[in-house]
Amino acid sequence: MRFFTADLHLGHANIISFCDRPFASVEAMNDALLSNWAETVGQDDEIWVLGDVAMGRIAETLPPIASLPGRKHLVPGNHDRCWPGNQRLRPEDEQMYTDVGFEIHPGSVELQVQEAPVVACHFPVAGDSQIEDRFSDHRPEVPQGAWLLHGHVHES
Repeated sequence: MRFFTADLHLGHANIISFCDRPFASVEAMNDALLSNWAETVGQDDEIWVLGDVAMGRIAETLPPIASLPGRKHLVPGNHDRCWPGNQRLRPEDEQMYTDVGFEIHPGSVELQVQEAPVVACHFPVAGDSQIEDRFSDHRPEVPQGAWLLHGHVHES
């Protein structure tokens, strides 16, 4: 089976109030998200994280992902240190993600889901979680008839 998720924001305390997540602490949020992954995804499944997997002290928040089941794919988002748009991108940044099992797919990736063409990307073709439309250079081109799976805009 193939699963898709986005914007986990592990380790990001402010996302709780920003997105009205039902957690009393960042530790409770991290535990719930990682437990849900472990209970849902099987060892032979694929899990695609469409950006913003972890923030803050990622040396602490990324390692628990290594023990989670599934073949892990990351399409980096603007809060991932391995995102190609990161002005301070270093080779060791990407290594932190591959060390926990992620195969990294910069930009966007074209997939097939039950015969349907799908583009998976962190960003939508337009719009943003803020008034200002940011990241226009990183938005995907979606072929006619293809689906777009994306994150970035959270609940908006």
